[in-house]
Amino acid sequence: MSASVLAGAGGPGAVAAAAASLGLAAVQGQFDAYNAQDLDLFMTFYADDCVVADLNGAVTSNGAAAIRERYAAMFAKFPQNKAVLVNRIVVGDTIVDHEDVSREPGGERFQVAAIYTLKGGKIARVDFAR
Repeated sequence: MSASVLAGAGGPGAVAAAAASLGLAAVQGQFDAYNAQDLDLFMTFYADDCVVADLNGAVTSNGAAAIRERYAAMFAKFPQNKAVLVNRIVVGDTIVDHEDVSREPGGERFQVAAIYTLKGGKIARVDFAR
């Protein structure tokens, strides 16, 4: 649906709501694909030029090919890896997920904050705090 149709249907607020809905769908979709370890589906939610970084630190993956390589290796190393969503905050084009991640049942667990920046309904950047 075009922005002009949305604007006519509910004004600028409707356009913002539609954009937030697309972003939320992308973040939830990649979260579900991550837990299913479906790499092809997971990558559909990321922009081609997406960046993954440590919060306030170094860029750890730059571009879709590097992100695919990163998660392919992680899924292979931890085939039972799962994340549980503890909390989610949506503010405009930014979504913050607090996740409880376990590498395998009874194995390593840790908390992470994933801060997603969205552009055009795709994930353009992820910053991780752990």
